[in-house]
Amino acid sequence: MGAPLLLHCCCAPDGTVPVADLAEEGWDVVLHFFGGNIHPREEYDRRAEAMRLLGTARNVPVVLDPYEPEAWCVAVAPWAGEPEGGRRCVRCFALQLAAAGAAAVRRGCGALCTTLTISPHKDPQVLNDLGARVAASFGLLWVPRVWRRGGGFLRSVEESRRLKLYRQNYCGCTYSRRKGGAEDRSAEVSPR
Repeated sequence: MGAPLLLHCCCAPDGTVPVADLAEEGWDVVLHFFGGNIHPREEYDRRAEAMRLLGTARNVPVVLDPYEPEAWCVAVAPWAGEPEGGRRCVRCFALQLAAAGAAAVRRGCGALCTTLTISPHKDPQVLNDLGARVAASFGLLWVPRVWRRGGGFLRSVEESRRLKLYRQNYCGCTYSRRKGGAEDRSAEVSPR
């Protein structure tokens, strides 16, 4: 058995490659899903179920934080007018990683990592710098990765299909949902 590492997962599809690669490196992985940023509740439930399926498929434990969207809304409200990818998103990432750091301490994990760098839409330098600061604040080792390198994003799409995991069509928050027009399409999304 390796050293315990808590892997913050923004969603199950993005966790497919990191959980497998980290386990192959010898880490004893625990998956963590924050979810307070996900809107509406039905979407959170779909994503939480996909996380459970990923945990079962990879034989790793899953920590699901309580669904508390009100607290998330209050925390990001000062940046409501920010564009997608702006300061509101960085604040959201910080909230998610802080929740993951707290979960890592509760679970006895000494290391922390995130799946957020698998996305081609997120800045891995910003995420790894933020992750290192958050991990240090909890006395944890930050394990920096850029999961999209070497075809990681495409591998995650293929693995999600193989595992029949639900793949969403927007980031998750109410702001990204409005921007992408997901209100009209969310009922059409099915596991691919």
